[in-house]
Amino acid sequence: MKALPVVILFGVAACLGVMLGLQYLKGVRSKPVMIGMHLLFGAAGLEVMVMTLAGAPDGTVIFTGTLGRTAAGFLAAALFIGILSPIVGRRSRLTMNVALATHATVASVGVALLLAWVALA
Repeated sequence: MKALPVVILFGVAACLGVMLGLQYLKGVRSKPVMIGMHLLFGAAGLEVMVMTLAGAPDGTVIFTGTLGRTAAGFLAAALFIGILSPIVGRRSRLTMNVALATHATVASVGVALLLAWVALA
């Protein structure tokens, strides 16, 4: 399975995201290291996924299809929303809740599409 690194990286990012979300719902302040690891694993997973979709330098492409590109689009949007959430949510708790809920929803759809892409490939 050539997409295993992508699945592992996004799996770790998703687990960290669930832990961060539970801490947020409990009102516990998250450790910056945990937030940073969540960001790094998500960004690394997206990078490896884009490299997998783009193919090798010699032009051979392992995976094709629009499902992988759609998943990558959703995951890139989730990364972008996650980075902007603290900036947008500084003013009010409601705005932060909406931003984080949007981030979690878009990321969940992206991970579901990723797993469907890997299963069908």
